[in-house]
Amino acid sequence: MPELLFKQESYILVGICMDIHRTLGHGFKEIVYKDALEYELQKKGLLFEREKEFSISYKEIILKHRYYADFVVNERIILEIKTASAIIDSFVLQTVNYLKASNLKLGLVVNFDTSSLEFQRVVF
Repeated sequence: MPELLFKQESYILVGICMDIHRTLGHGFKEIVYKDALEYELQKKGLLFEREKEFSISYKEIILKHRYYADFVVNERIILEIKTASAIIDSFVLQTVNYLKASNLKLGLVVNFDTSSLEFQRVVF
């Protein structure tokens, strides 16, 4: 079986999210979890960008619309934060589009609005 892409970084990020979920529980808006995540990433000394902007190339032009990934960690993992009843296909497809636009290979979709934290790895 092949090794997981960015296994150690993913493990750390999911652990941080689990700690946030354990502390805050579910029911808050996305922004609250993003603020907590920003605090934890800074505290751990991880390199990240919040609301990272990506442009979209089309033929020989750059389109006017931009994508904004919630977080890009270590310049190689997109971290998308959700508060929904479940991780649905549109969340995964959104992350795939972010990966396409960014030329990155791994995204994590993390859902805080369930009794147990949900996450899904998205590899492109």
